[in-house]
Parts: sequence; structure tokens; C-alpha cells
Amino acid sequence: MERPYILHMLTPGKQMSPFDINMAADAGWQLVPTYTDVTLESVMGLTQDAIFSRGPKGVARTGLFIGGRDVLLAADMLERAKASMVKPFVVSAMADPSGSYTTAAAMVACVEAKLKARGESLKGQRVTILGGTGTVGRIAGVLAAREGALVVLSSRHGIDVAEEAAKETGKRFDATLHGVSGGDREAVRRSIAEADVVLATAAAGVQVVSAEDLGFAKQLKVAADVNAVPPEGIAGVGVMDDGKPLAGTQAVCIGALAVGNVKYQTQHRLLVRMRETDKPVMLSFDAAFEVARGVLAEAKG
Repeated sequence: MERPYILHMLTPGKQMSPFDINMAADAGWQLVPTYTDVTLESVMGLTQDAIFSRGPKGVARTGLFIGGRDVLLAADMLERAKASMVKPFVVSAMADPSGSYTTAAAMVACVEAKLKARGESLKGQRVTILGGTGTVGRIAGVLAAREGALVVLSSRHGIDVAEEAAKETGKRFDATLHGVSGGDREAVRRSIAEADVVLATAAAGVQVVSAEDLGFAKQLKVAADVNAVPPEGIAGVGVMDDGKPLAGTQAVCIGALAVGNVKYQTQHRLLVRMRETDKPVMLSFDAAFEVARGVLAEAKG
């Protein structure tokens, strides 16, 4: 009997995301057992239990997926899982906490594509990320900064929270990030007045930029929003928009479902890659960004 493809899904949270379980099954993983309340310290034991029980042929059909809601912890757990493997018992592993790695990769890749249409790149652009201390905002900031953008993470809780998140995230992922207050309307308007790119990654159903606020965004080129729950995170950005002019500005906009389509394809391809690869792979947001760029390049033809 042929051994099944098993993807062990680990999360520090109380439950594994049904979204990720569905994605794993649709990518061809036949068994997707989930493990909740997983700590960093327990990753080694779980990893070794998963690999040593199947033999060299079985590990080729075994994978690990790390979820949760903490982008820093997920990265640490992925590294711990890798360090816990012993050749030839090495399996593929992927981290995507709250879908943030693939969503951020898709969002930044979509913005990059719109800048390229203008003959520009992310390098030298000032990127303001509203809701920037959350899961998607932090990783989008890292990806943009690594491409040469000047990135500021904005928090509604004020500049101290924003600066701490920028420092913590930048240190962990070797990127230069800055913090800025988004605690009131004047603070938001100051931050978008200086922005070439605005990314809205705040909580679903929260509008962070109003139509009146957009009047201050005089040099804005691209605005992207991942909020699919009304009202839109950025006024005037429809969920299906993909390069539509943003009213009241000189910018184009990208909506949540346009980003989501790329995110879905990116996550699917990464999960399939884990299952089909001849050599084990460790997949994080860098790999997701590469795949998201490929998805957009294919769509462009």
C-alpha cells in the first residue's frame, strides 16, 4: 500500500485555521492532522515524532505547516523544526501565520507590479502601512524594505507602539523599519501626505483612510487595501479594484480580492511544491514573495 501524504499542522493557538486546512487538502495532502497550543519548546518533539516514524520513503510524503497569529514566533518555530531534523529524516516545512506571509507577499507583489507599469520600482518609495503592527503589516513592511523602500509602520495606539513593532520586526528579519503614529486623524493625514504607497492592513471592517483624508495624499502613486469587510479600509478602494484610479488622488488602487486572488494562488503553489518536491524545502515569506511575483508575471503574459 502506498503511503499517504501527511501534513502535520502546528499552531500556538486554540485551533488551526479552517482556511489553511482546506488549502492543504486542496493541494493534495491526504491527511492533515492538527496540533494546537504548540509552544516553541514542543516543536522539536513533534517534529521528530513526525519524521522518525515513517522511514526515508515516508518522510518524502510528510510535511509540516506552522500557523498561529504571531509572525515572529512562527519564524522561530520554523527554524526550530528545521534544526530538529536529522538526515535522512528531513521533510518540507512552511510557515504562514494567519495567512500573513502569503497575504503580505501578494500585496507587495501587486504594488510592485503597478509601480513597474509606471516605469518605477519599490526602491526609494516611501511606504506607509496603516495597521502596520499587525501580522500582514509587519511582513509587508519587511518585504518592501528589502526592496529598498523607506517603510513606516503606523499604529492607532500611537508612536511608541509603532516604533517598538518596527524595531522588533526589523531586528528579527534584518530590515530597516520605522514607526509613526496613527492615533488620530491628523497623524494619519501627516503620514499619508508623505507617502508614495499606502498599504491598509488594519482589522477587517475598520476604515483607516477616509475620502477627506485622501485629499492630503498629494504624492500617492499606489494604494492597496486587504480589508474585504465594509466599510473599505481606504475610502474608494473596491474589493475587486486592480489598477483603477483612486478618486481624489493621482494614484491607482488595489482591492482586497485582487490581492486575495494572488494570495490564494501563492499559498496553493507553495503547498503543492512541498508535496511534489524531490528535495525538502523550508518555505517562509521570501518564497511566498517569489511565487506571488510569478503569479502576476503569468497573468500579464
